Amino acid sequence: MNGVIFATVMWLLSRMVIAIAMLVIAPLLPAPPGGIQPTVSWDVFLAWDSYFYEAITISGYDYVNDGQGHNVAFFPLFPLLVRAVMSGGLPFNVGGTVVNNLAFWGALIVLYAWMQESHGQKVARWTTAVLAWCPFSLFGTVIYTEGLFLLLSTAALRAYDHKHYGWSALWGGLASATRLPGIALSPAFWLVAWREKRPAIAYLPSLATAGGVGLYSLYCGIRFGDMLAFLRVQQAWQPEQAFYGQGWLKMLVQISAGTANWNRGWLHDPWHPLIFVTICALGYLLWRSRSPGENSQSRAEDCIPHYTPHPTPHIRHPVLHSLQPSWRSHLKRLCVDKGYGFYLLGILLWLLAGDPLINMIMVWGGGYLLVRQRTKLRPVTVIYGLCSLAVILSPGRTISAERHAYGIVSIAIALGLLLARYRRWGWATLLFFTLVLLSFAVRFSQHLWVA
Repeated sequence: MNGVIFATVMWLLSRMVIAIAMLVIAPLLPAPPGGIQPTVSWDVFLAWDSYFYEAITISGYDYVNDGQGHNVAFFPLFPLLVRAVMSGGLPFNVGGTVVNNLAFWGALIVLYAWMQESHGQKVARWTTAVLAWCPFSLFGTVIYTEGLFLLLSTAALRAYDHKHYGWSALWGGLASATRLPGIALSPAFWLVAWREKRPAIAYLPSLATAGGVGLYSLYCGIRFGDMLAFLRVQQAWQPEQAFYGQGWLKMLVQISAGTANWNRGWLHDPWHPLIFVTICALGYLLWRSRSPGENSQSRAEDCIPHYTPHPTPHIRHPVLHSLQPSWRSHLKRLCVDKGYGFYLLGILLWLLAGDPLINMIMVWGGGYLLVRQRTKLRPVTVIYGLCSLAVILSPGRTISAERHAYGIVSIAIALGLLLARYRRWGWATLLFFTLVLLSFAVRFSQHLWVA
């Protein structure tokens, strides 16, 4: 199947799931506590950060250094593009949705092309599917910047990987004018150029990428007299912390002991930690019960030990030959059952821990996956991914960290590369992604917090 067609199919099917959840399922449900009952309209794509982009697009930026959350925290490229679309007579909720969705579609096409060039068709398909069906791909449809940022950052990385430095400079500069995490492209390009001993022109994209943030900083200096206004207002979304990493510690306790126990400061609900320990114990026992020759990194269908033929292969023992097929079938079934056993335990753990578990896995699991897969990935993919995670983790803030981690295309590439090798886990992962994507879409349309 042609890459553009495959990426388009993934985009259409995953967006249809979101549309059904937001426009069909959610309006039939009663308003949840703290939320609303959505209507069948374009307004379902408008919530949370969307209102800041609406204010920027219609009225421009505002800022006062008073510790409040002003819209100067949000970078200008997305509102500029939406404003251009609105000049054709479309309202903001339609224009913003169209821009983000078309950009996300473009991101999937560019990603497929890059992966096919560097890793082959199978990896390209799995990586594109991962990016399209990940629950946080919801933010490639609603009025946020994920679609545009993924398009520009992926295009910049692909161009740099192919040593097209002019295009890389252009896409990188636009990426950092879309979102602050785009600045991670700058050190990534510099480190790759230094590591691979590329010519002096290879350092140009690093400077150009920083230029996107630099130009916006210059605008803030001229307009508000404060070149760091977009950084100062971040404090409004930064909860007070007694120490660095307090938010991650809280998340870890919520996973293992439960949110109710964290909020009360004592063991109010003993069932949560008991169930958590039970799930972990079952997982450990399942892991320990592997057959001695079973490799934890092998596919379920490949975990059967290779049969070593007798020195005289033309002589076959009749009894052993008759038992061999059933033995192999039993071992294969055992390996497959254990694989699904781990999957079932993972689902139970998610049902118990909820969002904190997904958030922890997106950020820390994504980092682990990048390091583990580093020898199989392109250097620019690994270095950019680690630099981006450093940007996310640097303030110690956990709010929206999982959504920002989704915006790191390197993590989707690492997971796609892994699932291309272990297809049973791949299909199970996509099924889980679809279920959570449905849940997230309904919650967002109800104005409940997602990420």
